[in-house]
Amino acid sequence: MTVSMPSVSQLLEIAKDKGLELSTEEAASYRGLMAGSIASYKRLDTLPEAKLPVVAPRVPGYRPDAEENPYNAWYWKTDIKLKDEGLLAGKSVAIKDNICVAGVPLMNGSALLEGFVPDIDATLVTRILEAGGTIAGKAACEDLCFSGASHTNAYGPIRNPHKPTHSAGGSSGGSAAVVAAGDVPMAIGGDQGGSIRTPSAWCGIYGLKPTWGLVPTSGAMPISHSMDHLGPMCATVEDTARLLSVIAGHDGWDARTVGAKTQPYMDALGGDIKGLKIAVLKEGFEHDESDPGVSKTVRDAVDALRSAGAAVTEASLPQHYDGPHIWNGIILEGAAEMMIRGNGFGTNVHGYYPTSFISHMGKGYDTRINDVAGTVKMVMLLGEYMHRTTHGTYHAKAQNLRWGLRAAYDALLKDHDMIVMPTIPFTASAIPADDCGLEDYVTTALNMQANTCPFDVTGHPAFTIPVGMIDGLPVGMMMVGRHFDESTLIRAAHVFEELGDWKNR
Repeated sequence: MTVSMPSVSQLLEIAKDKGLELSTEEAASYRGLMAGSIASYKRLDTLPEAKLPVVAPRVPGYRPDAEENPYNAWYWKTDIKLKDEGLLAGKSVAIKDNICVAGVPLMNGSALLEGFVPDIDATLVTRILEAGGTIAGKAACEDLCFSGASHTNAYGPIRNPHKPTHSAGGSSGGSAAVVAAGDVPMAIGGDQGGSIRTPSAWCGIYGLKPTWGLVPTSGAMPISHSMDHLGPMCATVEDTARLLSVIAGHDGWDARTVGAKTQPYMDALGGDIKGLKIAVLKEGFEHDESDPGVSKTVRDAVDALRSAGAAVTEASLPQHYDGPHIWNGIILEGAAEMMIRGNGFGTNVHGYYPTSFISHMGKGYDTRINDVAGTVKMVMLLGEYMHRTTHGTYHAKAQNLRWGLRAAYDALLKDHDMIVMPTIPFTASAIPADDCGLEDYVTTALNMQANTCPFDVTGHPAFTIPVGMIDGLPVGMMMVGRHFDESTLIRAAHVFEELGDWKNR
């Protein structure tokens, strides 16, 4: 890519678009003043840029056919391995398709990125390989990850292995489905509004959204730098602890991890929960859409933890209902600014910027913008409307309100070790019909996040575990802990897992 001097006519066109009144003479003067800056851009073209490392040889792999991929959960299959020893030796891991694996296509669920192949490995991909894990492929996800269901992927819906007519959840639906189907024991998901926990709950696996800043996101496609999380989605609690042990910790490429505090997560396995203080959050059970069967299943699971020695109390926190409103204020304008106007990454964050991705994304918006899902179009329209009419004021206020919400949960966690509620107030919804209306298409993608998204706002760790079945569909219980205290959540989850098969509870 090379940068040329703008013409006077181009500058006049930009000025008109921005409401600037410039004469031709003034535009010519500004053009001359830009020469030094354009020279800097030309110099940048000659300088080699630092890149995230690629540590293992690989071949590109392939896109599996329908017979090999019955739930449309895989975007791409690979077999990438560095060594035979380490904490993940013998473990195959699926990587969500918003995360870079060098030489392997990345689509982020969207037609905008069709044909893009990264030249870097995300930091956590390198950590998995260095721990002896095998990258088994890329798990399909929602269009630019902006959906909590699983019907917006450019290649069609991702189906729930428990009931293929129903949603796998999103946006990390492929990651959950390949684990639930038994293809791999471990996967990586991303979470900005519930996208690890929703599909994990609906597919009946273990999904941990870590504390914000614990797991580096370098080399992953963001939605909101202030709410991006990557974390493990696994078949067992032990595998969750194992994978978290590998991917957590400070990364020099990601300033958000500067304060990361890791724990010996494997040591949390096998402990007891005698005296563990659990707050059952009243508001988490009382949404308009709450299913009484889901609420009962989760309360039965809490009773099982009480029988195992936990001290359980009911708690009320009305601010929980404001969480989704604050989340909306941050995510909608933030995503429009970063994902759309910022071509997927935005600016002014101290971290790694994958230039080839940004370039491909920009070209995608120029040529295929009409091919994105209705969820993305809604973000484009509403984000631009708010940008033009309120100038970012509501986004700024929502960012400031997050601290009060965090303080409210922290106050409850001062006297309790964890907060518990249903992960999603209802079981997996049916995949919308191909000819459904726009309202149904978008609403079904975004109507399940009332309990999950507040903890993306506050950054608390939140772990969903499977606790029962209703009409053939799993129910998840979410445990929320103190910042950087994932070990307590793992300990409690493992105790529950050891009580017996959750499907038969």
